[in-house]
Amino acid sequence: MTGIQNHVGSVARAVAKASLRSLRAATMFVAFLFATNSVAESQVNVNTADAETIAKTLNGVGLAKAQAIVEFREANGRFNDAHELTRVKGIGEATVRRNEGRIVVSEGDGTAGEAASE
Repeated sequence: MTGIQNHVGSVARAVAKASLRSLRAATMFVAFLFATNSVAESQVNVNTADAETIAKTLNGVGLAKAQAIVEFREANGRFNDAHELTRVKGIGEATVRRNEGRIVVSEGDGTAGEAASE
């Protein structure tokens, strides 16, 4: 019995070590995903971008809402601030808040350096 108990104990310890390594690896992977998502967040200039680009960049905005943004802009002129997007049918406060770091309203091409100039 002692030999079997020793063997079972050895197997249990090996499984515990493997589980701990897997848990550490999973934790590091999740941390990596969060870090790269923050860094990789892109921006879009809603005054110059086409509907496809707006839809790809803004969370909760599909192609139909993005097209509505473009049509509103063409009919009413440029947006002066991100909050003005709420004047577009289907775009509410929650959508603007969710995307506040992604929305650029400058007159340029919408690159990351322009957000600070507003």
